[in-house]
Amino acid sequence: MREIIFYHLENGKSPVADFLDSLDNKQAEKVFFVLDLIETIDIVPRKFFKKLEATSNIWEVRIQFANDIFRLLGFFEDKELIILNHAFTKKSKKIPKKEIKIAEQRKKDYFSRRPV
Repeated sequence: MREIIFYHLENGKSPVADFLDSLDNKQAEKVFFVLDLIETIDIVPRKFFKKLEATSNIWEVRIQFANDIFRLLGFFEDKELIILNHAFTKKSKKIPKKEIKIAEQRKKDYFSRRPV
């Protein structure tokens, strides 16, 4: 079974938690429904969770609610632990490179501060 945790900046804030706090109740319910699926089922459908190509092993959680499309980006620390480090509302067909770059920078920061 997988476990999902949220990345924290050096100041203790969590960008993903802050994003989720900005959603209304129904939107947040859908996001947590998808996160629960990812944690509990062995083979997650690609419509909810997939590896982004041409990245440093960044994965995306995909959520659609009505006309809103949300993306949560992150990475695996090990086989069963997923660190979500960036979230945004998707407005274009492709994920903007700046969003991927943020996730990759936070991944580097996470591993540089992680106790060995």
